[in-house]
Amino acid sequence: MALKFRKVQRKVMVGEEKDQVKTYAVAKASGYCDMEKLCELVSNRSAMSSADVKAVLDSLNWAMGLELRSGNIVQVGEFGNFRMSVRSKGAATEDEFNASNITKARIVFTPGLSLRRSNGQIRFEEDDVKVVIGEGSGGGEEERPGEL
Repeated sequence: MALKFRKVQRKVMVGEEKDQVKTYAVAKASGYCDMEKLCELVSNRSAMSSADVKAVLDSLNWAMGLELRSGNIVQVGEFGNFRMSVRSKGAATEDEFNASNITKARIVFTPGLSLRRSNGQIRFEEDDVKVVIGEGSGGGEEERPGEL
């Protein structure tokens, strides 16, 4: 199976090519793998039932949240690392900056080596949708669903 992409035209917003329109690739998801399906897939490769896998993943989610809120990087073996990142409004001086300047916290995932290697095994296939014209800085990335 191949990862489908669409061609999207976007205006370049910065740099030497500013205001030029360029064509970029945007990955298109073919569907969702929900928790039930994920648990079933994992249980098929192990001695655990789907319910056991779900219990482990629920506990992992709870423990990761606890560790991330404590400021720790959570390393999940070869799967990868999770860490917190923040956005903030700037302040004129260091003394004027405080926690109320922080506007958003989000979780950043860095895949481990085995997941990064899978990127080299992806085949690409163009979707049958016409070119879409939009604004943006280019780069070919989409917003992530449920981004914190």
